[in-house]
Amino acid sequence: MCVADVEEWADGLEEIGDLIGRRFVRSEPRRNAVGYVRGLLSDEERKNSWTLSERAGHGTPDGMQRLLSTTDWDPDAVRDDLFTYVNRHLGDPDGILIIDETGFLKKGAASAGVARQYSGTAGRVENCQIGVFLTYSAPAGRTLLDRELYLPKAWADDRERCTRAGIPKTREFATKPALAADMIDRALDAGILARWATGDAVYGQHTGLRRRLEARGLHYVLAVPMNQNVIAPTVGIGEQWRADKLIASLRTNAWRTRTAGAGTKGDRRYSWPRTRINGPAETGEHWLLARRSLKDPSDLAYYICHGPNRVSLAELVRIAGARWAIEETFQTSKGETGLDHYQVRQYTGWYRHITLSMFAQAFLTVVRSKKGALPPEPRN
Repeated sequence: MCVADVEEWADGLEEIGDLIGRRFVRSEPRRNAVGYVRGLLSDEERKNSWTLSERAGHGTPDGMQRLLSTTDWDPDAVRDDLFTYVNRHLGDPDGILIIDETGFLKKGAASAGVARQYSGTAGRVENCQIGVFLTYSAPAGRTLLDRELYLPKAWADDRERCTRAGIPKTREFATKPALAADMIDRALDAGILARWATGDAVYGQHTGLRRRLEARGLHYVLAVPMNQNVIAPTVGIGEQWRADKLIASLRTNAWRTRTAGAGTKGDRRYSWPRTRINGPAETGEHWLLARRSLKDPSDLAYYICHGPNRVSLAELVRIAGARWAIEETFQTSKGETGLDHYQVRQYTGWYRHITLSMFAQAFLTVVRSKKGALPPEPRN
């Protein structure tokens, strides 16, 4: 790393220290928090309290462990500082909010929220924790913005177990779409600049989430299952269709080949049609969009969209393609800033580690954006 790069990193970390420093009453945890972020940016293979303590020159891991457990600081306040940092360096009026989840494989039954549940990370049902995340994508870069630990209903109904894991009494069961909607509200309330939202079918099929997005003035392209019911505009109140049946009814010339963005193997080109559907909003337009593989015509995906008047097919396709960015963001966060390297079981410890890891990842995104080097797009 050249001298200019070292100075740039030092200045960037000083800015983060200034932002989050006021969240700590005492100087020791303040230094440890900045040291923790610095360690997450290091080339350590495993980034946990032990290795990060050694990196910071500590004789024992006690200080870093206290930072994640007993030290008095609020990870949600630091998350708010992350909003400020991201908006300052990456904010753009055409920003996209992307919602998705990732799994953290765990052994045993003591870690907060752990259960046998489907993990997209593993591609199967595993014993794991599930984190629901909000990612911000803008021309300057993309980075994780907010997080919530999904608490399965079996956990929420067992208050004694929750108490042992440090889960507050105020935390009740909430669906993943409800957690996503809360995070989007927080981001917008904090002034995050965004025009669009996107997510997979777990979120797209949730009517309440779509309505909350429209109420906040956000346009969206959200994946839905093939059996999603939609209303096609006809004379009178309209006619209900399954998404796959409505798309199958379209004429052949309704399909257009468009790119969903550049991937590691070149443009991600698919065939796309769209057709108008009814929606609750009084402004804008509602569409049912589909994506079909050029190599395998049986490989289709479906999206419900709400966009501005006269929105182009290319724009809807661009937003649909942006959703894949979160998969790459998870990969880089786990590989570069230790998102999944934590060794904590308590609820608060999870939020503290994840928040500091997100800050480290945002720092890398900002550094790369200044050099004009965005991370590679995810694979198809």
